[in-house]
Amino acid sequence: MKRPPRSLPAAGGRSAPFGRPGGCWDETSRHATGHGHPHTGPQSRAHEDADARPVALRVLWIALLATGGFAIVEAIGAHIAGSLALYSDAGHMATDAAAFVVALVAQVVARRPPSERASYGYGRAEVLAAFVNAVGMLALVGWIAAEAIRRLISPTPVAGPVMMVVAAAGLAVNLLVAWLLGKASGNLNARGALLHVIGDILGSVAALVAGAVILATGWTPIDPLLSLLVALLILRSTWALLRQSGAVLLERVPAHLSYAQIGQALAALPGVLGVHDLNVWQTGASRVALSAHVDLARGEDWPAVLAEARRLLAARFAIDHVTLQPSWPAPMVAPGGIPVVAVTARTPARKGA
Repeated sequence: MKRPPRSLPAAGGRSAPFGRPGGCWDETSRHATGHGHPHTGPQSRAHEDADARPVALRVLWIALLATGGFAIVEAIGAHIAGSLALYSDAGHMATDAAAFVVALVAQVVARRPPSERASYGYGRAEVLAAFVNAVGMLALVGWIAAEAIRRLISPTPVAGPVMMVVAAAGLAVNLLVAWLLGKASGNLNARGALLHVIGDILGSVAALVAGAVILATGWTPIDPLLSLLVALLILRSTWALLRQSGAVLLERVPAHLSYAQIGQALAALPGVLGVHDLNVWQTGASRVALSAHVDLARGEDWPAVLAEARRLLAARFAIDHVTLQPSWPAPMVAPGGIPVVAVTARTPARKGA
């Protein structure tokens, strides 16, 4: 079943064509559909870490329990110490825990096979969870920023010693989690989670520094100032996650691919006059799909063109879910078949003819 076209509109509402001069689309051309779903050759990025999955699952579960559990402990310590920096760091650790949940969803749910009700499978479960996580974290960043401004205007007493003890414990937990994730660095989800933890280590260091400054000098504004710094770290990672997940849900062209380069590469294949109605989107967090109409000089060239197009898309762009529909000026007729000729309007005979 052909996917409804969603290519970029050009002038006049038509989808942008790619092709050689004279290879434009003819609305009266005959069509035949070829579907390519290669499962050999370069594998998609979603499957390149298959060997590391068992280790990654164990590490992600440990990281989730350690990070999520200490986020609760740190939030309690922040309440006792009255420290906004600790609240910020607890929020940052909560984002890490949410990232681990997303990674676990990717490891388990995304591997479920397609079904009659989910023909693309469940790869977007990870994307949806990431989007919801990002929206929640944006609300947390807003609260931290508002509370920091309030405390700068009206300083609040902060217990420096308690703050330092909790921050040091948080730093130890983050270093342990980073070490565990480093052992599973062969897995893409583990590498992504490691980036979150590195940012969280910086947050723990910021809270530790704030506690030391308050203990040494009693200057409490350092607490909301450094909490704003941690909030910016959360905002940076959250905004990137929101953009990435939103782009997949909106079926935008993946950021690592060029729509123009793909179209031009297909149009440059031998026997191809042009390409139009080109659609490139992600079916999940990493798997890319493509559909397009291909103008041919001759219908009998289609088997060779299809094979070369599939090879090109897999090798150069790592696209392994391909649906191509060809069109050519004359119908390709099977031996013994009856050609079908398009009905065209008759040209009125000139008077006196």
